[in-house]
Amino acid sequence: MGTRARLRRREEQRGIVGVGWYRPEQWERLLEISSDRDQLEGTYEEWLGNATRVFRYLKRQGFAVVKTEIALEDLLAWCAKRGLEVNGESRAKYIMEKTSHGGNELA
Repeated sequence: MGTRARLRRREEQRGIVGVGWYRPEQWERLLEISSDRDQLEGTYEEWLGNATRVFRYLKRQGFAVVKTEIALEDLLAWCAKRGLEVNGESRAKYIMEKTSHGGNELA
C-alpha cells in the first residue's frame, strides 16, 4: 500500500484527510532536501495539478479534506528530531501529525 493510501486510511479513521500543500517558491528546495526526488513531479505546476485532483477527489468521496501548509524548514527539523529522511513516508507522517493537531490548515 502506498504512502498516500496509508495516510488517507489513517486520517479517514479520524474523519479528516490532510493534503500537504507547498508554495511555488518552495518547490526547488523540496526537491533538494527529498531523498525520493525522483518520485516527485518535476515541476511545481505538475505537482499542483496532481494535488488539486487528489484534493477534489477526496472531497467528492465525502471526506473532510484540509490543505495543510508545509514549511520546509519545519519539516526538516521534524525529520531530524526523529532520525528520518525527508521522503514520501516521512512527509505523510508529518502531514498527518500536523493535520491531526490542527496545524496551519488552509481550507
